[in-house]
Amino acid sequence: MSASTPPVIPGTRVPKILIMLPAESQLARACINPPTPLLPPLPETNVYNVMFGRPGQAESPDYTIHIEERTGRKRTFKELINDIGVGATALGAKVSDGGLGLNGNSNEIIGLLGDNSLDYYDIVVSLLRIATPFALISTHSTRFELVHALKLTQATRLFVDPKQLKNALAVIQDPDIHISPDKVYILSGQPVHGRRSFSQMVDAVRRKKAPLEPVRGAQKSTLAYLVMSSGTSGLPKAVTITHGNIICSIFQGIVSSQAAQPFSKAKVQMQGRHPTTVCPLPMFHTYGLHAYILRSTLVPTTYVILGKWNTKQYLRAIAKYRPTNLTLVPSLVHQLVTHPDIKTTDLSSIVAVGSGAAYLPPELAAQLGTYLKAESTIMSGYGLSEVTVGALTAPYAGMLGMGPPPPDVTGILLPGLDARIVRDDGSDAPPGEVGELWLRGDNVSPGYWNNPEANAKTLVEGGWLRTGDQFRADEKGYFFFADRAKDTLKVSGVQVSPKEIEDVLFAHPSTPKLISDVSVAGVSGGGRTSDEKVPRAWIVLSPAGRKLGDKAVVEALEAWHREALSRYKWLRGGIEVVKEIPKTPTGKTMRRVLQDQYERRAVKKAKAKL
Repeated sequence: MSASTPPVIPGTRVPKILIMLPAESQLARACINPPTPLLPPLPETNVYNVMFGRPGQAESPDYTIHIEERTGRKRTFKELINDIGVGATALGAKVSDGGLGLNGNSNEIIGLLGDNSLDYYDIVVSLLRIATPFALISTHSTRFELVHALKLTQATRLFVDPKQLKNALAVIQDPDIHISPDKVYILSGQPVHGRRSFSQMVDAVRRKKAPLEPVRGAQKSTLAYLVMSSGTSGLPKAVTITHGNIICSIFQGIVSSQAAQPFSKAKVQMQGRHPTTVCPLPMFHTYGLHAYILRSTLVPTTYVILGKWNTKQYLRAIAKYRPTNLTLVPSLVHQLVTHPDIKTTDLSSIVAVGSGAAYLPPELAAQLGTYLKAESTIMSGYGLSEVTVGALTAPYAGMLGMGPPPPDVTGILLPGLDARIVRDDGSDAPPGEVGELWLRGDNVSPGYWNNPEANAKTLVEGGWLRTGDQFRADEKGYFFFADRAKDTLKVSGVQVSPKEIEDVLFAHPSTPKLISDVSVAGVSGGGRTSDEKVPRAWIVLSPAGRKLGDKAVVEALEAWHREALSRYKWLRGGIEVVKEIPKTPTGKTMRRVLQDQYERRAVKKAKAKL
């Protein structure tokens, strides 16, 4: 689960669009259909027109949409529209007119490597306006991961924050990366070492008073962006998201919010108040991208942009800006409730909390609830990058005539999605039985970028996406999360591929190799939440490794993988030397056997201490 549905702030007026109730014939189909109203026909247009071109939007009263916490810079919605027009011109105008000449019809893909900022927001929306695709790359990337991301996405230009510049310039020397040094620019802030910045390009357009680039045409199938995702196995993959995917997800949010509003406790609390939220989630991840950028113009809301997560800074921002809603992931909820400053921070302004990216344990939600007003709402859902953002949304009591939802429910299907719960043998599981969740709808990605093998495994006949996650569903259409994908882990709300870690351990530069086999899986005891698993490696020593000794090999691999991988991928569960890795007769690693052995030892050890 890589993302939840970014909520439209409860109690606010959402845009009205025509909705239709499901027909009986559709409800009778073999697959599971959403109980929510049907989506209206999706327009064949650039998503920019949905974000900024709705009837009456330009004539609405102006308001402050952005506050950048680091600089104190503020701007209104109308200023934003002008800024995006100028930004799109700086990127899309002819080179002879001072622009970069991005025409949307070439094979250009623009890499973005930066933390949250107004410049990051502007370049994303400007690129959408000129129908030029971009690749979202994590600022946590090590050199190893950045090389992989740039090779995979085939980025042709790169905008980077100043602190990422040195690493980026070193990485593009790789012969398989086709970005020349003159096509590396500064994303946020002023020029560095004479290298052009996005803001410098924008200032040049303003000085010249150049005519603004119009919104360029786009179809539903037009590529909008690539976002990195581990999928269900292997190295990170690049998920392709189109303009049509984004428009569908926006309409899903609007229709589901319209259905939920009459039953929301927040409606009364929001009367006379202006919605405000503080934005710590990275915009280069799906949840932050949609919550803070792609859905930011649906209702008048003020977004306080934080560069990155810092618990103390976040609590100070809550006290200063008095937000009405929060967008979080479970690991950040854990950091909040365990930070001493939360006891002295006034959270009475908060009306609603939306949690996504991973399963939010009920006990953790309850712990957060002790610091909020009794009438405040904590909502979570389910989604993944492969469905653009969201798939399941938590229902309110009485919504759609369904009565009070069960306490452990994950959610109901968003409008426009069909689902199946599939057994291992490919048959459909009956209500109440656990199986793999399959999804189908216009928000489902066309597939992974340049990865036909992964597409063949994940996107199957009939347009179904195999999520790899285990669920059960009841007769009413409620879905209950049962287990994580069989291989992929969720650490701090981010997908972690065991195979990626295994590949890094195998890649240790020793000659001869220190290990002959390895398996990585998740174990309990080291996560930030009770249900979070952390990676642990089991290794089989090679003859050279046995000669060196267990301790020395483990120390070497510890140092190596921490250099090659982001911190959240580190083997916090440890490295264990074993004689062999258990496998099936067909050679498939039996990770569950290793996990069960570890957990049994952990239980015995805990009992021995009592």
